[in-house]
Amino acid sequence: MSEKQHIQKTNAARLLDAAGIRYELIPYEVDENNLAADHVAEQLGEPIETVFKTLVLRGDRNGLFVCVMPGDMEVDLKVAAKISGNKSCAMIHMKELLPETGYIRGGCSPIGMKKPLPTFIFESALLYDHIYVSAGIRGLQIKINPDDLIRFVGAGIYPI
Repeated sequence: MSEKQHIQKTNAARLLDAAGIRYELIPYEVDENNLAADHVAEQLGEPIETVFKTLVLRGDRNGLFVCVMPGDMEVDLKVAAKISGNKSCAMIHMKELLPETGYIRGGCSPIGMKKPLPTFIFESALLYDHIYVSAGIRGLQIKINPDDLIRFVGAGIYPI
């Protein structure tokens, strides 16, 4: 996508606009066979540590919650359960993602889900002036200050 093409605003972007939060929409080339964060980081020309993925989990006590993690990390289910007030948790099934969040795999944003979910952002986000999260569709990322994102979604911090 060339920079001269109009970038369609997503619901996540409109919500940030309404809240007066600064961000940039950054398009990238989608590879349907490789939706991994490392591919997105490569397309953006950014370090993988600044490209965050949005993971939706289900706890045994408190239901759904979200972990926003650097693209090169895997979620530690024991830590995720503990910080979310659960004894155990697991990733939700792919078929549940769209009905529960309004988003699809590779385009799940921590901003603007169908209903607000408890959200935990990995604390390494605070090391950067900006991070990247999905804008809510494949092929578009939001470049945002992590403090602004944390405040906007009411996130807790996922400890290192």
